[in-house]
Amino acid sequence: MKPYFIKTPSLLKFIFKNWVWRLSSKDKVLYLTFDDGPTPEITEWTLNELKKYKAKATFFCIGKNIAEHPEIFQKIIEEKHAVGNHTNNHLNGWKNPTSDYLKNIEDAEKYFEGNLKLKTQNSKLFRPPYGRLTLKQSIKIRKKGYKIVMWDVLSADFAPVVSNEKCLENVIRNIQNGSIIVFHDSVKASEKLQFVLPKVLEYYTAKGFSFERI
Repeated sequence: MKPYFIKTPSLLKFIFKNWVWRLSSKDKVLYLTFDDGPTPEITEWTLNELKKYKAKATFFCIGKNIAEHPEIFQKIIEEKHAVGNHTNNHLNGWKNPTSDYLKNIEDAEKYFEGNLKLKTQNSKLFRPPYGRLTLKQSIKIRKKGYKIVMWDVLSADFAPVVSNEKCLENVIRNIQNGSIIVFHDSVKASEKLQFVLPKVLEYYTAKGFSFERI
């Protein structure tokens, strides 16, 4: 498995300062994000858990998954969570030409455009699958009006070698005010997500934190 950072280094945030890594640290607010849905096996469960704590989140959706499960996508919006573009086919920006990558984003965007319930969202959000995109791709994506949202804390719920307990530790040990945390509402991550998310919501709610959408 390729290496990755659980806590994003400050140097990386500085180098790519035009990307969003963390939000205001003045208040006790956290930003949960979920990549790769909507997925019938786990997204609706995730929405129900968030509702228990009146928590809002941001879902970075894959276009083809929206096409297959439009009713779940609508439920995310109706429950007033934010949504963002995660490409149409979960493309790796490092492995695809810029023209193909941008076209794939546009293919996914058609599922967001014209949705009246999205008018309450302040900006167009984009997260690159695997966190990988080139500088050229980044410039062109931002010119199209997208805010590129990365993260401060990676749960590693996608990694088979990471235990449920370690996944929880990854989150609890690294969260700060304003942290953007990555989870995945995918089948592969579902076991860890079902273990970790309720505990994170309960623990930080008890500490006086709120969970907001980006």
